[in-house]
Amino acid sequence: MIDVVVVIVEQTKNIYYLSPNSINVKVGDYVVFEVDNSSILGRVCKGGYAEKSDNLVLPLSKVLRIATSDDLKKEESNRSIAERALKDAKKLSSELNLNMNFIDSYFYLDNSQLIFFFLSETRVDFRDLVKKLAQKYKTRIELRQIGVRDKAKKVGGLGPCGLFLCCNSFLTDFNSVSINMAKNQMLALNPSKINGICGRLLCCLGYENDTYSDLKKGLPKVGLVTDTPQGMGKVVSVDIFKRTYSVDLKEKGIITFSVGDNNGDA
Repeated sequence: MIDVVVVIVEQTKNIYYLSPNSINVKVGDYVVFEVDNSSILGRVCKGGYAEKSDNLVLPLSKVLRIATSDDLKKEESNRSIAERALKDAKKLSSELNLNMNFIDSYFYLDNSQLIFFFLSETRVDFRDLVKKLAQKYKTRIELRQIGVRDKAKKVGGLGPCGLFLCCNSFLTDFNSVSINMAKNQMLALNPSKINGICGRLLCCLGYENDTYSDLKKGLPKVGLVTDTPQGMGKVVSVDIFKRTYSVDLKEKGIITFSVGDNNGDA
């Protein structure tokens, strides 16, 4: 087991698992830590606890210090610079006729790197844009092409459930989601029902998929002709929560059976 703290960078919504480095931090504290040789400021969203090493990507980055008032002022100043740089990037990309839809920007606490996030349907040769931005802001420039799910994570919004988007609230990674998950949960395959605001399948389809798979074990599929204790018939409906299925036995009508039931209920 390894002691860790969980920190979120509020501007990028990235979550990091860090070593507390013998520093006593608590939820709500702002801390400075290092990633890729750059200093970042984040907020502790889960205090120190022990985690299995198999669940972590080692070695962990370390908390360098609890953020000072100067760190907080620097972060606020950098945020203003990043917003101004984002406007410049949009203007310059337009002048260079680059097909880029800029979403966000982030300036590291130590000014070592200025990152821009953008959407584009094609690959973009942005070398001239990088040169112009580097000349103006005197720091390393990185342009990251992201997808529509990443855009939703950064921009945020409300999902069809009425709650804040999972990706913008607590998800750290985008797990694979397939149309088979919607079928497994017997949902109507209507894009307006099973797609999120990003236009991709809802991330939450994966939350209960394993539970549905377990509940459906031993139950026949709708439309299947099956042998029952009262004869052959066609399965017309299934209730996975009650673990029952209804079969049309023609002369006997529709009879409901439970998994493992030898008699059935009329």
